[in-house]
Amino acid sequence: MGFLLLVIPIIALLLLFILKAKRLHHLVSVSSAVLLLIIAATLTHDVILYGAIAYSSLGGFFYLDALSMMILDIVLTIGLMAAIFSIGYLEEEVRQGKLPVPKIRLYYMLMVTFIFTMVLALTVRNMGLMWIAIEATTLASAFLVGFYNNRYALEAAWKYVIICSVGIAVALLGIILLHLSSAGILENGSFLDWTALYANAASLKGSVLRLAFIFILVGFGTKAGLAPMHTWLPDAHSQAPSPISAMLSGVLLNSAMYGIIRTTAIVNHNQGSSSFAGRLLIGIGILSIATAAVFILTQKDYKRLLAYSSIEHMGIIAVAIGIFTPLSIFGGLLHMINHSLTKSMLFLSAGNIMQRYDTKQIFKIKGILKTLPVSGTVFLLGLFAIAGTPPFSVFASEFSITAAIFNQSSLWVGMVFILLLAVVFAGIAVTLFKMFYGQPDSTEAADAKTGEINIPGTVCLVVLLAAVTAGGVYLPETIRELIIQAQGIVLSII
Repeated sequence: MGFLLLVIPIIALLLLFILKAKRLHHLVSVSSAVLLLIIAATLTHDVILYGAIAYSSLGGFFYLDALSMMILDIVLTIGLMAAIFSIGYLEEEVRQGKLPVPKIRLYYMLMVTFIFTMVLALTVRNMGLMWIAIEATTLASAFLVGFYNNRYALEAAWKYVIICSVGIAVALLGIILLHLSSAGILENGSFLDWTALYANAASLKGSVLRLAFIFILVGFGTKAGLAPMHTWLPDAHSQAPSPISAMLSGVLLNSAMYGIIRTTAIVNHNQGSSSFAGRLLIGIGILSIATAAVFILTQKDYKRLLAYSSIEHMGIIAVAIGIFTPLSIFGGLLHMINHSLTKSMLFLSAGNIMQRYDTKQIFKIKGILKTLPVSGTVFLLGLFAIAGTPPFSVFASEFSITAAIFNQSSLWVGMVFILLLAVVFAGIAVTLFKMFYGQPDSTEAADAKTGEINIPGTVCLVVLLAAVTAGGVYLPETIRELIIQAQGIVLSII
């Protein structure tokens, strides 16, 4: 059944190519996303029950365990939300004359290809194949970033391609060094097999492995949006169509972080401690949060502000992985889920706001709660959620990570961490909350009527809001068990 995860996007791509009617394009997109999520739910049950899923056919490249399954579930959940939201979003773009009807098919073909590459990256056991799949995500998503084909979108797309390609080339060098660290230790059929690397981690050449980790951290860290390699992210996330921005922030960054987590587990297992990889991860994580805090305070574009918030949260996850205790790893993995759901909700809400007001400038928008009662309320609560206030789920994971930092006696790291989170919260509050008050401006939002535009998309927003709210007070047993198993993989407990 696992192979269907790779087959269904290919079939969907062929159907999109053959079929002409836009209604059928919407149907194919949503149907394939639903099927993928149903299969993922079945596989999640099997992974929890048996520990891992592997097939001997096709060279045994397919492999799923709790860590990859958890991130795959995030990808396919957000993928379904984006597919449903896209129906109303694209129809409105056509109605407003921003998008010709034929481009709807191109949009869906690129979106399905994007999902396929991320599924591939998370279902292979060979790190070389994983690298190829992550590189392919850049190519598929770059056309989506430049989808509107205007000056700013094309500039963002080129910037995205160039910076991420350089980063991914650095990651390739790291993977080559990783292979060299196992030369003479692994058999030919096990080269770059991360399960074999992990099982034989204690025998790998430590000095080469440490060098490999630095290159992989810089390379995949570029793709994950970690500072100072983050410069592509604000432009790409702000210029892409909103459902794509949700996927870039909610799932693409996690896919790149997945490569870093896998490598961290191998390096720490080899070194016998987390001191080498941990210091690097904590350093780059704190730098990412600090960079995001500065730019959030001075931001005038709400989509770019959300993009900088993604940099902050990738930094939080990096710090959690760097601390490398059971509590911090649990908190970091939980934070990947919470951030993905919350940030996707915010980018989708931003899509409704942008279509209503036709601007991304914060100072031009007033009275969202009056013109978009549901989207505005979701956006307002989403800002509280992403800032880490209770009772939302981000608070629970950030609290776990903060407690883990202080439990590790990292007093200064903990104090800086809390201070930066407070600055980010203040930045979001001061910058964005003014959008909710006052009357819609009579010039810039003359057409601002009351009511939602995208009804299916608005339902998605309510579902996501319910999930991030409920997640703050209750964690379903299936998700908890999946995270605990993934935590064990990272910590070498199982």
